[in-house]
Amino acid sequence: MLSINLRHLELKDLCLKGELSVEELDFQLHDELIRLSHPLKYDLEVEKLHDSILVRGDLKMALDCECVRCLKPFKHTVELLGWACHLPLEGEDKITADNDSVDLTPYIREDMLLEFPQHPLCKPDCAGLKKKSKVQKMDAPEKLKPSAWSELDKLKL
Repeated sequence: MLSINLRHLELKDLCLKGELSVEELDFQLHDELIRLSHPLKYDLEVEKLHDSILVRGDLKMALDCECVRCLKPFKHTVELLGWACHLPLEGEDKITADNDSVDLTPYIREDMLLEFPQHPLCKPDCAGLKKKSKVQKMDAPEKLKPSAWSELDKLKL
């Protein structure tokens, strides 16, 4: 969980740098083609405005994906450079503080999840699975079996 203390923020702006584990982010992702096994790295600046909090910085996370066309495993990096989040402290949409702390995790989770690939491709021009050509033996031609229609054609009506 990535939280900020509002009392510390009153004194000075905060710089937050570190990692959030997959368990802490709790993505609840049900996608067979994307596996989450790498932490999210963040480098954020938090400042208090008059009646809100502004969080800005960079978010980065590597995903283990499987290509939808060729099923080849590959890594995909989701980066939110210059990410910003405005959190009001007053009004209808104000955030709730628990013991003077605000959890930033839900906001990070939502914006990162929106950047996950919907149809992961190992490369944009992936041709998909290679078709295997069947080699047929041409040594002895097979006898053609007479069809039922050819027998019916012999009838004289």
